[in-house]
Amino acid sequence: MPRARLACSHAARSLVDRLLAWYEEEARDLPWRRTKDPYSILVSEIMLQQTRVETVIPYYERFLRAYPTVESLATAPLDSVLKVWEGLGYYRRAHNLHSAAREVVERHGGRIPEDPVSLRGLPGIGPYTAAAVASIAFGGDEPVLDGNVIRVLARLFRTSGDPKRADTRRRLEGLARSLVPRGRASEFNQALMDLGARVCRPRHPSCEACPAATLCEAHRAGEEALFPTRTPKRPIPHVDVVAGVIWERGNDPCGPGARVLIAQRKAGDMLGGLWEFPGGTVEEGETLEEALRRELREELAIEVSVKSLLTVVNHAYTHFRMTLHVFHCRHIRGRPRAIGCAAFRWVEPPAAARYAMSVADRKVARALVASCG
Repeated sequence: MPRARLACSHAARSLVDRLLAWYEEEARDLPWRRTKDPYSILVSEIMLQQTRVETVIPYYERFLRAYPTVESLATAPLDSVLKVWEGLGYYRRAHNLHSAAREVVERHGGRIPEDPVSLRGLPGIGPYTAAAVASIAFGGDEPVLDGNVIRVLARLFRTSGDPKRADTRRRLEGLARSLVPRGRASEFNQALMDLGARVCRPRHPSCEACPAATLCEAHRAGEEALFPTRTPKRPIPHVDVVAGVIWERGNDPCGPGARVLIAQRKAGDMLGGLWEFPGGTVEEGETLEEALRRELREELAIEVSVKSLLTVVNHAYTHFRMTLHVFHCRHIRGRPRAIGCAAFRWVEPPAAARYAMSVADRKVARALVASCG
């Protein structure tokens, strides 16, 4: 079997030694690697879920300035937490981190749990995050299995099968666990992560710079591009969405004291807790104006007159892409009620900047302020 050589104890020890030596010389200088504070490391690991390191760094530093301890995060209003998180995306992570901080304070005396089982009992913490915090913050002998580590192990051992399948993932986790050097899981895990991020990249890996190249079964076979096994991606759907900049009755749009209506999304919804210019998805057979009037009736129980187009925003989420069509609207009748939203407020356009919004709605807010000159 091609993986037999690397699986033997001598080759495995050689692999571990090479990766640890490489990491000692080549480790990335990242802010969360300059601390052993479990809370700071937990914040970094949750932020790094589905987000690139370069993107996370400024948000991590800003977040810890706002909430330097788990207690300060636990007692903060969710609105404030979402505002600090604004722009990083995947806002469910902010909800989970806020809830986890409260549980740590209430159930664990303000101390981040050390063992993976207790860590996984906190909101938003799955197997990978629990193992990463346990190994990096507390020195536990736990393997990690993120996208970079999966790619490295799949190539080293020529492990076939889609890593999204439970059986393939179990095999990879077993390989990772067999390699973790006792007492040095933190350095070894981070070495695998760095190797995958910088050398063993998804496309065009730099095998000539890899400390494990001579031990890599995929490299020896010239099959780096075949591992890990990739399942073809489904086409990403596109949806048209409408939103209204709804001017309060009796106000001249953009006039002194003129106010517009913003709504807060329900906590359990996508982008829960964020504020937005209200609207929704265009259904088949509807015009943009018809869809907007319907959505505002369903969400806020109001009638509007749809006026001119303010802006069009294209935005991509993980599972779909959208085109957001935003119209100026005049509130005609009906007292707003929070039916399809958590709350609503009338605000002057510049004041919208104080509310946590998605990237798309933040673009709308800027376009609104610019249009009012």
